Amino acid sequence: MQRLWSVSDHDAWIAIELTTLIITSIIYLIWTHLAYFSLPKSQNISRPTITTRRAVRSASPNVANRKGTVHSMSMPRHDDFGYVWMTVPKNYRQSSDDGVLTALLLGPLISAACLYVSYRWQASVPPNSLPLHPGWIIEAPILLNKAPLRYSTLEALTFSRRNLLQQSTFCSFLLFLHLTASRRIEAMYRAEVSTSEGERGSVPRSEARRTWLFIMFTLAVSVIAICVRGLFEMAEIGIWKDLTFFDIALSSLFYQFTLYMAIRLAHRSFTLGELGLVSFGGTVIAMEAAHLTIAKIWPITTPYIKTFRLPTPLLIFQLALIPGSLLIGFLLSPLLYLSRHIAQRPIRKLRFPQEKRIHRRALALGFYVGAAVITGGLIGMWTRWCLGNRDPWLWVIYWIVEGRRPWSRPLLLAYWAALAGISVAGWNRQLSRSRRFRHKYSAQPSDLGDSTSQAAQPRPKTPPAADVGNVPPSPNALGLSFPMPTLPTLPNGANVSIAANDLFDAADKRIPTLGLNARRKFFHALAVVMFVPGIALDPAFTHLSFSVAFALFTFAEYVRYFALYPFGAAVHVFLTEFLDHKDSGTAILSHFYLLTGCAGSLWLESPTRLLEFTGVLVLGIGDAMASIVGKRLGKHRWSPTSSKSLEGSLAFVISVVASAWILRICRVVEPFSTVRYSAAVSFAALLEALSVQNDNLTLPLFLWSIVALAAV
Repeated sequence: MQRLWSVSDHDAWIAIELTTLIITSIIYLIWTHLAYFSLPKSQNISRPTITTRRAVRSASPNVANRKGTVHSMSMPRHDDFGYVWMTVPKNYRQSSDDGVLTALLLGPLISAACLYVSYRWQASVPPNSLPLHPGWIIEAPILLNKAPLRYSTLEALTFSRRNLLQQSTFCSFLLFLHLTASRRIEAMYRAEVSTSEGERGSVPRSEARRTWLFIMFTLAVSVIAICVRGLFEMAEIGIWKDLTFFDIALSSLFYQFTLYMAIRLAHRSFTLGELGLVSFGGTVIAMEAAHLTIAKIWPITTPYIKTFRLPTPLLIFQLALIPGSLLIGFLLSPLLYLSRHIAQRPIRKLRFPQEKRIHRRALALGFYVGAAVITGGLIGMWTRWCLGNRDPWLWVIYWIVEGRRPWSRPLLLAYWAALAGISVAGWNRQLSRSRRFRHKYSAQPSDLGDSTSQAAQPRPKTPPAADVGNVPPSPNALGLSFPMPTLPTLPNGANVSIAANDLFDAADKRIPTLGLNARRKFFHALAVVMFVPGIALDPAFTHLSFSVAFALFTFAEYVRYFALYPFGAAVHVFLTEFLDHKDSGTAILSHFYLLTGCAGSLWLESPTRLLEFTGVLVLGIGDAMASIVGKRLGKHRWSPTSSKSLEGSLAFVISVVASAWILRICRVVEPFSTVRYSAAVSFAALLEALSVQNDNLTLPLFLWSIVALAAV
């Protein structure tokens, strides 16, 4: 027994877990894609494909593509896709690949990289020292003084990350049960039940019955998982050995309910791969908060704090900010639901239509007050308790002036605030002027109608300013023509302002507006300008700032999605200007993915300076260069159905490696192996070219894991 649970054998069992998971994932992929194992044909309800010429949002400045925008309302059926229990195709974002390998394998890959990093730290760093480089200005990690066994900081971290790896394979096991059970039950119903597009025969249309069946299945899977864990222990099998029965039960329930709640609330916002990765990340953070709380309440019950990062104040504040912001939404969900319900209902269908604005204001005020009370009460008291009865607000204030210089962190805050303010204000001005220009001239039917309608309608007398000059009109993207006044013939007096407005409007018309891809890549470039100085000068402070930004993004999404007065409409209009086909769902997640991709390298507590810049280099430089070069110079496509080109992938590799070398020349990062780093970036470029999952989420985490495992 003692020999079986030795450290070396324990690592062997971890290798067995990973190997079994990889083989099972490959078998599942073959099973779902072979024609022999395909689902039987269903009795589809014939529904004609409806094509609508949907009007582009009036706020969109990209008016060149307003005409001929045809949208198909049909939902393609993918029988080889996997689905969580009691979910249907229309719950997921449309994609050519469900991303099942991402859902099953990326979490364990990240966990394996974290465990390998802790092994390297144990071999090279003194036991009770902070393994991070000297640039991390933060307090030492918390240690349990009342624990029956005393472990050093690095020993506790290694054991915790071993627990993390087993947690990742366990979550993949749960998802695999959902996929196989959902597919088998659908095969039984498919030949007997008629289904419409976007539906499944095994999933009832009733929302209440669907939810009840999911709850029963979740409880059954949790019981099965506990029994399997007990059988492993009885048979002296080392799989999931570090997961207690409490860990199995709690993580099983939380992970499965996160899968269902995410797919139901963020309708058509996730693929299966993105859903699995996000749910795994949420489960990991929730388990860290639970383990930290248990260690504070009953320190004698655990030999170490099972947090997968160092238990410093940075982790405590992150657990207060990110899960805390989600907890606020859960506790105040009745107010949020009523706010969205009232905002969506037409006035004529309300019982008291004259009080609609009053009700919206009252609900918004209730949410804002409730959020403040929960933040200062429940979350604030938990943070104070974990900090050793220190006030969290005062701790942050004092910590801001405890950087390398007393003014370094306030200056960094001012730099970030200035960049963010200028960017948002500039985009608001551009979008406002674009909307004003379109609204002013789009209502002129004389320019859009035929000659008969133009002759039938009396034309108002042309103002003096419109007759000024002999410059011929030029059509714009809408097909409208407006005269360009010339400055030498501008009239004097009151008509000067009219002519000036016409001149500015005509100038606005000729200013080229950025396309959707350019608008989105602007924020990738902004991430480089904002985050590179912070990561280079003060990674610990940037770590906390990322957590604060994520919490603010969460509240902004509450305001937008639930139409909270008075900012809901403004936030919605601003964010919708940067959406692409991957943001077709109810929730807007692109900015969350971009922030997580840039912050993940810091949140995972990288062992080298180079790894800390992984997210920024990949998204801010590599992804942007791949897009630009691929669109302009790309000629050799990876596949006939792919928009990615070999030229774009080559630009991705060259730009990331060159940027890393620039950081090395500037002595921002340590020396590294160019060959191994280039090989790792090439694997990331291959993933970027072949995967249809959201690059902002998957690419930085994948490259971070590969570089960490390669010991670059």
